Amino acid sequence: MAFTVGDRRLGLPAAQVQEVLPMPRISRVPYASDTLLGVANMRGTVIPVISVGRLIGQDKSECQRVIVVNEGGLVGLAVTSVEQFADHRTVDDVSAVDIAGLVARAVPEKRQRRSSQRVVASADRTARHESVPLVALTVGSQAFALPVSHVEEIVRAPEDIARMPHSDAVVMGTMLLQGAVLPLLSLAALLALPPRSVDHHARVVVVRIGTHRVGLLVEAMQSVMYVAETDIDPVPQVLNRGCAEARIQAICRLGEGQGLLSVLAADKLLREDIMARLLQGDGKEQGEMTGSAASEGSERFLLFRIGDDSFGLPIDAVEEVVPLPSRLTPLPKAPDFVQGVMNVRGKVIPVIDQARRFNGTAVESAKPRVIVVRIGALIAGFIVDAVSEVALVHESALREAPDMGAAGTRIFDRVAALGGGDDLVLIISPQELLDRAEQDMLAKLGKKGMTRTP
Repeated sequence: MAFTVGDRRLGLPAAQVQEVLPMPRISRVPYASDTLLGVANMRGTVIPVISVGRLIGQDKSECQRVIVVNEGGLVGLAVTSVEQFADHRTVDDVSAVDIAGLVARAVPEKRQRRSSQRVVASADRTARHESVPLVALTVGSQAFALPVSHVEEIVRAPEDIARMPHSDAVVMGTMLLQGAVLPLLSLAALLALPPRSVDHHARVVVVRIGTHRVGLLVEAMQSVMYVAETDIDPVPQVLNRGCAEARIQAICRLGEGQGLLSVLAADKLLREDIMARLLQGDGKEQGEMTGSAASEGSERFLLFRIGDDSFGLPIDAVEEVVPLPSRLTPLPKAPDFVQGVMNVRGKVIPVIDQARRFNGTAVESAKPRVIVVRIGALIAGFIVDAVSEVALVHESALREAPDMGAAGTRIFDRVAALGGGDDLVLIISPQELLDRAEQDMLAKLGKKGMTRTP
């Protein structure tokens, strides 16, 4: 097969070619070599895509086609164009390509992948068993929360909502989610709060009430947090006199001057007449089966953004998500990627600029967030540009990440194919975010910083 890269004509044996594709959507991989453009989805198979131009000194060559070859696994070679199938010995200006050599140069050292720790270690679970995970939401310019156990996923509010005629302010209509019709309600109206206009911050919280899945429109998702059971109090009975108040099951004391947070009771959000109206003519049994199938064999991930790239973390590994404070306490002799320490509910944790670790440049978002993650015995915060949503990903949309050689890329153990398969999100293995030496160093620095942090 003859192909071009910039102004050079090259060739490789046609027997080694699996397929030729137009240039697909590429998801960049941090820590990978410059010659590895990223990963792409080839009809359900995630493949690494290598820039042949960067390997042969044609750095400015345009990439328009991908030649898929099998060299210890499927690999895509990004080239300028594919010209013809021919015997390269009969074409004078075609140079033969050593595929094995190209792949070895782009992925210089393949390493055995460690077994992925996809669930929180038992020690972590023990440390959390007395805490309640909550999702904090903004509704009617006020802060509320729902238990994570009641939330299936959180997605962006759709632009197109099928409105229901003759409905009140609560029933907004329906939307499509993973091929199923989802009833959409206004949580502000359910709580008798004034509605706010829907903008790009608006989210739909998908909850299961009984056997039904329902979408609740909120103004924004604030954070994910773990709250000690001792900081959660029942609502005083004297306040449970109205329908809106009865939908609040507890009051959470946030401490550190952050005030109170009302925890909603998901099973009491809907009146029976509203649920009956939603199910009229919708095929109740089919809706229940679709909802169950969507949840079975699925995992929840917190999706976040660093620059233009999207990543995911298993929701079980996330302690909480908090705004980046205006000032961090610096740590002397700490590495460049450690921005300092901060106080999160009485715990002093190191704060790491994940963008600097991934691509050498600091986070530049106007409203950065800190994702607090438990890594073994260490709790650390990772600065990201934005936290977008909680996604429920079915196991059929999860792929094992291809071996990309560089030691740093081992933190990506899986890839999630979202948006019909074209959008690839790299899933981070929490236990690989920091190596053992970094964990020990940060634990020591954190103890020293604790004496300096007010």
